[in-house]
Amino acid sequence: MPMVTTAEAIATARRVSAPEARRIRQLERDLEEALRIGRWISDDERAERELERERDQRARLAQRQRRRKLLALLVVSLLIPPLWPLAIVLTLYILFPLTTVRVAVATGLSLLVLGGLVAVLITTLGVALLMALL
Repeated sequence: MPMVTTAEAIATARRVSAPEARRIRQLERDLEEALRIGRWISDDERAERELERERDQRARLAQRQRRRKLLALLVVSLLIPPLWPLAIVLTLYILFPLTTVRVAVATGLSLLVLGGLVAVLITTLGVALLMALL
């Protein structure tokens, strides 16, 4: 069997068709992954990982688009002085999204409870006034 030189191997690799080259790259990626995790993964596992990878990629893209829109709104609100409080909230949300959401939920719940207490207080005072008049 004749020895293949490096130049011949490179020339052969260049003649490989595009679909075959993709298949070779996929096999190389599969081998790297198998070496990394210590075993070959099944087709179901591969499909599941690919689906998860695509889902993560879509989520990152959506997050980038949302952040871009928020930055545009932030710039507009900085230019209009009556919207400066909105600019502060947007800045906090862009910098600390999870914390800002948690604080907003806690504030909303607190306002609901406070509104309920005020309603009960007004109702109680109204009933007491009616009873005092009768």
